Amino acid sequence: MKLWKFIHTKLSQNKTVYLMTVIQHKGSSPGRQGFKMVVADDNEFSDSIGGGVMEFNLVELCKELLQNKNPKPFIKHQIHKGTIVDGSGMICSGEQTIVFYPLNKSHLTIIGGILEAYNNNKSGVLSISPTNFTFFIDSESNSKYNYTHINETNWSYSEFLNKKDIVYIVGGGHVGLATSKLLKQLGFYVVVFDNRTQLNTFEENIYADEKHLIDYKKVSNHIPESNSSYVTIMTNKYTDDKLALSKLINKKYKFIGVLGSKAKLELMFETLQKEGFTQKELNKIHAPIGLHIFSQTPEEIAVSIGAQLIEIKNKK
Repeated sequence: MKLWKFIHTKLSQNKTVYLMTVIQHKGSSPGRQGFKMVVADDNEFSDSIGGGVMEFNLVELCKELLQNKNPKPFIKHQIHKGTIVDGSGMICSGEQTIVFYPLNKSHLTIIGGILEAYNNNKSGVLSISPTNFTFFIDSESNSKYNYTHINETNWSYSEFLNKKDIVYIVGGGHVGLATSKLLKQLGFYVVVFDNRTQLNTFEENIYADEKHLIDYKKVSNHIPESNSSYVTIMTNKYTDDKLALSKLINKKYKFIGVLGSKAKLELMFETLQKEGFTQKELNKIHAPIGLHIFSQTPEEIAVSIGAQLIEIKNKK
C-alpha cells in the first residue's frame, strides 16, 4: 500500500519512476518473488527488493537511467555469489530476476485503480510485459505469480494482488486492543466484536478497520466463511468464549483460535464434547492461541498471536 501511494504521489507531481519487481527467485535470495521497490527521478525511493549492496547498486542504476528522457522497461538477472557475471556483489547464494518498468503520469489511472482496490479490500491482477502495464479487478486467481520468458524482449509477468487477509477479533478488551494495533501494522484487515456497551478499550480502538457490538449467539452471521479469514476469540468470560466457539467451530476458516489457560480450555473442550462436538472438530482449534513465548502483558500476548498468524499465513 505504501509503495503504491508513493508512486501515485510522484506521478501526480509529473515525476517519472522506475518500479523494480522481483519476478523470479531461486534458493536463498534475499529478494523474493513479488518484492517491489520504486525509485523516482528526484532520487527518492520506497520499499525494498532485498537490501544490501545489490539494492544500492540497482537504485543507483535507476537514478542514472531516469536521467534519460525516455527510459525503457528491461529485466536484469542477479546471482548472489560474489564477483561473477550477473553477480550482485552479495554472497548469500540464490538468484533473482528483476523487471525494471518506467512509470509516468500516463499510468496514474492504473495506479489509482490499484489504490482503490486496496482501500476497498478487493483483489486484482497486475500484468507487466515489455509493452504493457495493466491492472484489473479479479476476485480469484489460480496462482499468485505467473512468469514466462522467451527472450529479453519477449516476456510477461502477472501477479495476483490479494485483498488483505481478515482477522476477526471476538472480544474488544485489553488484549483485543493490543492485538488490533499489531495486526493492523502487519497488514491485516481487522474487525473487532464485543457485546458490551461503553467499553473503554473498545471505544479507544482506533486501529480496527471495523468495530461492531453484537450478540455472540449470532456471531456466525457476522463472520462469513473464507480461506483467507482468521478468527481469534478472546472475550472477557469463559461462557462467552464457549458460546462464540460453538457457533463458529463448524465453519471454514484459515484459522480459529481461543485465548485462555490450558485448564480453562480443557474444561471448555470437555463441555463441548458433551454437547456433541467431536474430537476431530476440536482438533481444528488453536488453543491456547499464540506461540508459547511466556507472554504475560496484553502487548506480549498480541505478539504471540501475531507471530502465529504470520507463521500460518506464510507457510507454503
